[in-house]
Amino acid sequence: MPVLQLGIPKGSLQDSTVEMFKKAGYKISISSRSYFPTIDDDQIECMLIRAQEMARYVGEGILDAGLTGSDWVQESGADVHEVCELVYGKVGRKPLRWVLAVPEDSSIHGPKDLEGKRIATEAVGMTERYLAKYGVQANVEFSWGATEVKPPRLADAIVEITETGSSLKANNLRIVDQLCTSTTRLIANHEAYQDPFKKQKIDQIALLLKAVLDAESQVGLMMNIREADLPKLLTILPALNKPTISNLIEKGWVAINTVVEEAIVREFIPQLIEAGAEGIVEYSLNKLVR
Repeated sequence: MPVLQLGIPKGSLQDSTVEMFKKAGYKISISSRSYFPTIDDDQIECMLIRAQEMARYVGEGILDAGLTGSDWVQESGADVHEVCELVYGKVGRKPLRWVLAVPEDSSIHGPKDLEGKRIATEAVGMTERYLAKYGVQANVEFSWGATEVKPPRLADAIVEITETGSSLKANNLRIVDQLCTSTTRLIANHEAYQDPFKKQKIDQIALLLKAVLDAESQVGLMMNIREADLPKLLTILPALNKPTISNLIEKGWVAINTVVEEAIVREFIPQLIEAGAEGIVEYSLNKLVR
């Protein structure tokens, strides 16, 4: 039986990735003693891989597909097929930022002040390209982790990825500049993506994961309304396309089912009531396939 070799990012994205797969319909179980999570799909085998290494292993064909940041694809220089963008992180749903940070009392206030300084980072290539853009010579050292604790004794500055900036603040660091933003990508090995079975499996995963993310900002609304009030309701009712309208047993009444942005619901429900809607029910969505 053919099997898809899928890389799951170990580290900061691990828990949020497993949760996304759960909403998509896949149950992934991870043991603290194994790098091979189980998944309730006999046609998929998972392996935990650091996001920093994912693109290289996918590019070499050791893995058929995997999830990693666009920053690590660029940093590794791996030749992979980008299947889709998935904007999610450890705690939020915004692109992550690579930033230059220094101690609060540092005299460094811009890239030019890095001349001759020591910079610690996991993204050496990205940092060197950043310095080259400003014509700055500095000592860029690879950091094996815990980068935020290195200034000021072990480094003058760091280039680090951040989602909220809270870890930097907790270590008394301030952001000087932003190098780039990064989002998670589902990537595939070129040869694997040419295989009909593997391509179908990868595309299915992409479809369902995107549907999970699309659903997070939306909610479903159901309501009843008199047919006579329906035209007024339709003028204010947002929907992905058109709402579903069904006749009720009681003559002269219809049921409405639609999807709207969750952020507008608290302002929107009073408008629905004013338009004549009754029995309004709001419900959450697991997936939204557009």
